[in-house]
Amino acid sequence: MQVQEYKTIHAPVEGEYKEKGSKFLAFAYPVNSEDEVKMLLEDLKKRHHTARHHCWAYRLLPDGSKYRAYDDGEPSNSAGKPILGQIESFGLTQTCVIVVRYFGGTLLGVGGLMHAYKEAAKNALLSAHVISKHVESKLRIVCDFKAVNVVITACKQYQGSIITQDFSERCNIVCSIPLQFHQQFMHSINQTQIHAEQL
Repeated sequence: MQVQEYKTIHAPVEGEYKEKGSKFLAFAYPVNSEDEVKMLLEDLKKRHHTARHHCWAYRLLPDGSKYRAYDDGEPSNSAGKPILGQIESFGLTQTCVIVVRYFGGTLLGVGGLMHAYKEAAKNALLSAHVISKHVESKLRIVCDFKAVNVVITACKQYQGSIITQDFSERCNIVCSIPLQFHQQFMHSINQTQIHAEQL
């Protein structure tokens, strides 16, 4: 069954964890794509260019099925995996967490690193405002001018939003409707002279 709702964070947040002189700074972000993750990572690497490691993990898509974790030179699975584990334990997707480590001179061992990266990620996510979002169905609707009000009214009724409108020849409307209301919306606009296609 297709996911109709998912949880993510409302806005970027930060957290911190210190262990034996090493400082772990965690940055959590709501994201929509891998490209966004790359941009955020590049920005953090510039801002924290003297840090030893920039480890990260993300989960994407409403069902969280696209994910990745990266250790950035730390021992295998000692950084990225614990960060990803926190994103999962908070039940989040469309979320990225990057943890920047400033080395304090004392080796922490694999167990110590796993704990430190986990705690840093957790501290950031604990301060986040978690929100639920509806999975949206994007539609292009072509109709006559007299049918525009039907479309706009139905869009409002089913908590949708109009993305673009073009009234040059026939009316072209691109809108986004929560997946859970897709059938009802289609039924309400299912009149002659209204053509809808999924994007």
